[in-house]
Amino acid sequence: MSAVSTIPNLGPASDKAFAKAGIMTAEELRDMGADAAYLRLLQSGGAPHFIGYYALVMGLQGRPWNDCKGEEKKALRLRFDALKAELAPANAIESALNELGVILPR
Repeated sequence: MSAVSTIPNLGPASDKAFAKAGIMTAEELRDMGADAAYLRLLQSGGAPHFIGYYALVMGLQGRPWNDCKGEEKKALRLRFDALKAELAPANAIESALNELGVILPR
């Protein structure tokens, strides 16, 4: 089993972030695919970051993060926005509870 950081474009911070999301190995991440893994990362409290998302996608394809350009980058932005939208209801509830002082912000 390999560390998540063995995937191109990912480093030691990725090992920690994905471990918090319950993804411990590069093999598990590859099996899940970029979208499912990134969604789980967001669900575990990771902040959405478009460059991080497309760096993951490129890394799983064995490509450097800055290889993402043009129409491919536009398409990935749509996928990224859709993943963030899946969290919107939960984030809205969490934001309201934070404002009421029911739970602490992350």
